[in-house]
Amino acid sequence: MRFLAALAVLLLAGPAPAQDFFTLKGHGGPIMGISVSPTGQIATASFDNAVGLWDGLTPQWFDGHTAAVNAVSFLSDGRLVSSGDDFTIRLWPGGTVLGTHQGKVVALAASPDQSLIATASWDGTIGLWPLAGGQGRFLTGHDQGVNAVAFRPDGQLYSASVDGTIRLWDIAAGAEIRQIVQNGFGINELVLSPEGWLAYGAVDGVTRIVDPETGAEIADFTLERRPILALALSPDGSRLAVGDGEGYIMMIDTRNWEIVSDFRATLRGPVWALAFSRDGLNIHAGGLDEAMYSWPVTGMDPANRMATQRPSFLKNPAEMDNGERQFARKCSVCHSLTPGSERRAGPTLHRLFGRQAGTVPDYVYSEILDGSTIVWNDTTIDSLFDLGPDHYIPGSKMPMQRITNASDRADLIAFLRRATASEETK
Repeated sequence: MRFLAALAVLLLAGPAPAQDFFTLKGHGGPIMGISVSPTGQIATASFDNAVGLWDGLTPQWFDGHTAAVNAVSFLSDGRLVSSGDDFTIRLWPGGTVLGTHQGKVVALAASPDQSLIATASWDGTIGLWPLAGGQGRFLTGHDQGVNAVAFRPDGQLYSASVDGTIRLWDIAAGAEIRQIVQNGFGINELVLSPEGWLAYGAVDGVTRIVDPETGAEIADFTLERRPILALALSPDGSRLAVGDGEGYIMMIDTRNWEIVSDFRATLRGPVWALAFSRDGLNIHAGGLDEAMYSWPVTGMDPANRMATQRPSFLKNPAEMDNGERQFARKCSVCHSLTPGSERRAGPTLHRLFGRQAGTVPDYVYSEILDGSTIVWNDTTIDSLFDLGPDHYIPGSKMPMQRITNASDRADLIAFLRRATASEETK
């Protein structure tokens, strides 16, 4: 009954407003993926480990991933599929694990008949997962991580990789048919148009339209910006949106193959995710901000740019002492210094010293920290960053990172002592 109630929410919740600027706020980390349902419903994937389903401006949270969620996609029946840095692919509502890779899962796509989910992983493979359940399988052949997948109407599959190639696969045979593109740098994004062209965006800034059969160039919109991080096609196929690492959203008219707008969506930081509204009148975008932004396609106003308040990890290093710089680089995306974890990827660090690990009440910890004997103090924090979380607390959600210089660790600890103390102890 709980599953049916959650599915009803998916099917009945209304779309967010369109044809006007709006934001969807509530996540505790950057927005990594956006999907729009056939009814206009919006889903978001975030660095805070959660999938957000939006009823207008109100979120319902799907928690279950144990690391950043990179991709989310609606199925035709209203359910959602997501994938993340925890190597898993999950079906919502419920969070059932459809399959697991050996590396981050950064993109996914549903087959035309909705029977199969294809996933792109940094383990170098493409995963194929039956939605009805059962054993998944892998396509191998790329020399490096796979970044994107896109199904053809006939059920065959395109993939793009860090190795710079786009390949076409025979799903039934589980074999590569041929290479379509060989780019000099890694390819991040793919869009296949029903009208018979393939768009891709690459690490070196290449934004190119090619024939999906031969790879022959149709149009090139490469600018002096890199990398390309997001592509989205409007529902009627007339607009292709391109997001890059420098914060721009370029809009391409696919009927005349010309750039119709080039909007700087954020003063600093990348555009990681793009999706058009169901009617094609708005473009939704995600980046370093903890919100999804949506602009009318015909009225992108610089007054409504993303990330108007600069995150601490983008603060000018010259304005910080060394301890704060270490915190900004290593900790600030996941952790807050104020009370409340705010749906962050990690728990609040407020009143950290003397606290037993795994005991912040508003945060869901990994099982390894349930009943942990670690108490946070100068020694344990130093060991955490000296050895790295993957060695000091193997199996926790904390990303793999170290601070190898002892004086940098000491400066970080001194900053945390100042910044995390309660008012009465400062």
